[in-house]
Amino acid sequence: MAQQESIWDDSPTLKSYTLSNFRQLPQIQNLSEETRFEMEVVGNVLPFKANNYVVEHLIDWNNIPNDPMYVLTFPQKGMLKSEHYEKMEFALKQNFDKKEIASVANEIRLQLNPHPAGQMELNVPTLKDGTKLYGMQHKYKETCLFFPSQSQTCHAYCSFCFRWPQFVGMDEMKFAMQEGEQLVQYVQEHPEITDILFTGGDPMIMKSKVFAKYIDLLIESNLPNLKTIRIGTKSLSYWPYKFLTDSDSLEMLDVFRKVTDNGLHLAFMAHFNHLNELSTLSVKQAIKAVRETGAEIRTQSPLLAHINDDASMWAQMWNKQVQLGCIPYYMFVVRDTGAQHYFGVPLVRAANIFKEAYSKVSGLARTVRGPSMSATPGKVHVMGTTTINNEKLIVLRFLQGRNPAWVETPFFAKYDENAIWLDDLKPAFTDKFFFEDEMARLQSKK
Repeated sequence: MAQQESIWDDSPTLKSYTLSNFRQLPQIQNLSEETRFEMEVVGNVLPFKANNYVVEHLIDWNNIPNDPMYVLTFPQKGMLKSEHYEKMEFALKQNFDKKEIASVANEIRLQLNPHPAGQMELNVPTLKDGTKLYGMQHKYKETCLFFPSQSQTCHAYCSFCFRWPQFVGMDEMKFAMQEGEQLVQYVQEHPEITDILFTGGDPMIMKSKVFAKYIDLLIESNLPNLKTIRIGTKSLSYWPYKFLTDSDSLEMLDVFRKVTDNGLHLAFMAHFNHLNELSTLSVKQAIKAVRETGAEIRTQSPLLAHINDDASMWAQMWNKQVQLGCIPYYMFVVRDTGAQHYFGVPLVRAANIFKEAYSKVSGLARTVRGPSMSATPGKVHVMGTTTINNEKLIVLRFLQGRNPAWVETPFFAKYDENAIWLDDLKPAFTDKFFFEDEMARLQSKK
């Protein structure tokens, strides 16, 4: 079992494990050389970083290779398709130099749909003077995403992460923006924006004084349309000491209080992928500390094969989150990028898992929505299946859309128990989904 920790015994120092030093871990030395080499093959293509908290407190090393937190943070052979695995395996066994290995890796990465859902083509906003803001995304009218350059890493990496291009050294594929002035200008130019989502990487990798500069600028700019600041973060799960014993933990909590004291809603968008992440003393104390600032913690995760494709576990996770004062928010579908073939769960099965889990929780946990695909046209909710005129169908609707008029409009796809993404589905009753023509027009303008 994973070790039990007492957060008050000391102030843990973050120690990261990557390809350069993961073999030093005693737990890894107990694995076969074949397994360690497989990690190196995959880790040379997809980003890999774990840390001492994950290794010591979240992974059950007696349950390898099946432990969900191990699969979540350490590379597994199946995360690369066989042709990609063999290409990188050959490069390593032939002792290619670093530059050659990087070239092979990049060639593979470009085949993994590094920016799904039109992120580069459709979501990059522009100031009225024509300046493109590559450190932002604006897909839905009320919310813009902000990628501070100082937050383009995480305390540890999730092996499924759809933001993997941020971490692999391909600068041309990164979203990042260093200065907050252009963020303020864009929000001023777009009064429809009410929410700013700090994302990355993980904004909570930043020191409090760096994060405070962005917050101070937003508050001092007195933006009348700004109502909510969101923080997309995995820190509660991967490094709860950020809010407990790190050298600037109290200062970071003070920044949160400053947001709420100034009348803004602070939404802490916490990523919890498994019940085990909610089990330690430190995560419970960190949740309490964050909530005491006036922030609301909303929880979300994709549904992941090999990790959490289990209705009972989801029900327990939602119940635990409510017990700790969090608000279950989203169950997502794995995006069509990276290792989707490994983690993806068919949409029909995903809807059944959600339904079964949802039926096992009280109304307080039924704030959660899903399964939801963050696809190019918008957030598509897989509502389930039905039969019309003796034809079995999949029922869908938009929770968010590039055109807000699409929201809450039900539509139907032909039943396909193998489909794992919107693009796999075929429309029922018509030759096109109702949004396709307008979506094509939007894409043609870019």
